[in-house]
Amino acid sequence: MTKQELAKTIDHAVLKPEFTDADLRKHAKICIENKVFSMCVKPCDVKATKSLLADSGVKVSCVLSFPHGADATPVKAFQAKQAIDDGVDEIDMVMNIGKFLSEDYRYVTDDIRAVVDVAHQHNVPVKVIQESGFLTLEQVKKACLVALDAGADFVKTSTGFGPGKATPEVIDVMVKTVGDKMKVKASGGIRTWDDAVAFLEQGADRLGIGSTEAVLNGAKADGNY
Repeated sequence: MTKQELAKTIDHAVLKPEFTDADLRKHAKICIENKVFSMCVKPCDVKATKSLLADSGVKVSCVLSFPHGADATPVKAFQAKQAIDDGVDEIDMVMNIGKFLSEDYRYVTDDIRAVVDVAHQHNVPVKVIQESGFLTLEQVKKACLVALDAGADFVKTSTGFGPGKATPEVIDVMVKTVGDKMKVKASGGIRTWDDAVAFLEQGADRLGIGSTEAVLNGAKADGNY
C-alpha cells in the first residue's frame, strides 16, 4: 500500500478540547498536504473547517454527541441538522452507551435513526461510534446489528476518549457481522503505519487517526488518538 492510498482512508481527528483556532488552521494544512479523506472536527468547528478546506478535495466530518452519546434524541437530531447547515459531509455520532448497556435496544435504535433520517435527507453518511472498550465482543456484534437496523452507514470502534482502542478482535467482529452491508471504521489508538495497514487488510474501510503525519511517515505516534 502506498502512502497516498493509506491517506485516502483517513479521517484526520482534530477533537481535543484544548485545540484552538490556530490548531484548526494547522491541521487543515496537514490534511490538504497529505490528501486525507476528511478532517474530523468538533461541531463548533465545521463551518470554519469547510472554509479552510475549500477546493482542496478533503471532506469535512464531525462528531456528534461526543464523547458519551448521552444527549437527548431531539438534541442529536438538531445537532445533525446544524452540522449539515454548516457544511458537514459526514457525521460520526456516539451511540447512547448507557442505554445500550441497559439493553434498551429500541431506544438506541430510535436514537440512531433520528440522526440518520436527518442526515440521509441531505446525502450525509452516518457513522455510529460504539465506544467498544466498554463492550464485550458479543455486545459489539449486537451494537453493529442495532446500527444496521437504524439505517446507519458505518460502525466505528471508539471515540479515542474512552477506555480501550481499536483492536483486531473488535474489527474482526464488525467485519464479520455487517461488513457486507455497512462500512467499518477503526478509530482510537492507531499510532503506527503497520497498525493502520493491518486494520485495512482486515476489512476496515476508514481509519480515525490524530497523528496522521507520523503514521504516514512510518513513525510511531504518541498521544491517545
